[in-house]
Amino acid sequence: MNENMKIYRRARTWVMLGIMLLLVLCISVATRFIANNPPSMWSVFNWESTVGFLLITVFTTIVAAGSVADEFTSGTIKLLLIRPWSRSKILLSKYAAVLLFALLQTVVLYLFLLAMNALLFGYDSSAASDSIAPFYKGTAAVYFIQYYFYEFISLVVTATMAFMISAVFRSGGLAIGLSLFLILVVNSFVGLFAILNYAWVDYLLFIHLNLVQYLNGTPLREGMTLGFSLAVLAVYYVVFVALTWFVFNKRDVAA
Repeated sequence: MNENMKIYRRARTWVMLGIMLLLVLCISVATRFIANNPPSMWSVFNWESTVGFLLITVFTTIVAAGSVADEFTSGTIKLLLIRPWSRSKILLSKYAAVLLFALLQTVVLYLFLLAMNALLFGYDSSAASDSIAPFYKGTAAVYFIQYYFYEFISLVVTATMAFMISAVFRSGGLAIGLSLFLILVVNSFVGLFAILNYAWVDYLLFIHLNLVQYLNGTPLREGMTLGFSLAVLAVYYVVFVALTWFVFNKRDVAA
């Protein structure tokens, strides 16, 4: 409850949610009333989901990266540690609050897009292969349920990495800046890494974060499978969590 209050009582949380919803609303309205031949609701849903998840990743990273580091920056970490709770419980509560924030954004985005685009363009029960995923066998509605599930798995791993950086660095600004650099800048070069003919590239984190590539039948590297990507992400996840707990439990906060 305490960690959720720290997130939802800050104006920036609602500003971030408002920015995301306003942006996708503008895309739908502009597409509906300006385009000469408005596309199907699922085509617009697809564009907006891509934009929306980019914003969700950035917003979740900001919250996760500042979760622990901001306590050191403001000096409130001492007030937490004198409470009758173990460090592990304090850290777990922060981590759970971050994941719940990520889940809230994902659910709000999905429901908002579904309702808004069905209202503006009319509900479409066509197959996903008609306009958004040529290799997918099934309806567009089922496709996007899987789409959001896969994106959320990647979001959890990304948020966990940002949370780890927050635990390692005492500066909230540095933790947020470094996390955003890794996610936005390094992730921009994924396509370049994917074409490198080296075995070690298969084990890079950012190669596997886009699980939607398997829904679309377009893996970044030949021979890669969904199971392999999930296994690689699981290993990184365990490393991130273990390092976070180790650093936070061993850190001296006396100074």
